[in-house]
Amino acid sequence: MNSKGYARVVDIASDLKISQASVTNMLQRLDAEGLLKYEKYRGLILTTAGKNLARKIAHRHKLLTDFLKLLGLDDRVIYHDVEGMEHHISLPTLRAIEALTRQLRRRPALRAQLQAAVT
Repeated sequence: MNSKGYARVVDIASDLKISQASVTNMLQRLDAEGLLKYEKYRGLILTTAGKNLARKIAHRHKLLTDFLKLLGLDDRVIYHDVEGMEHHISLPTLRAIEALTRQLRRRPALRAQLQAAVT
């Protein structure tokens, strides 16, 4: 989908393993919110607002994943936890995690202590 610059309902449904009707319903809602332009039987493209939101979501996901990796957690645990956290985390908490992640990258000794405490 990403390589074409647009996506079709059938592509999204196939990738997510959900019905085309479910995808269509969600696309109509996102279109009404101004996040994408959707034309039935043609496909969709993200609007500027949609692209901005997608970037924020991707950043949040990467930040939470990187943070938990720095703690030395198992990949399966990280995947599960990030999937839940990213939907419920507040902006102030996200900023705190971002600051802590920067510090952990700069302080390998502290990172090692935390990893030892976690495992």
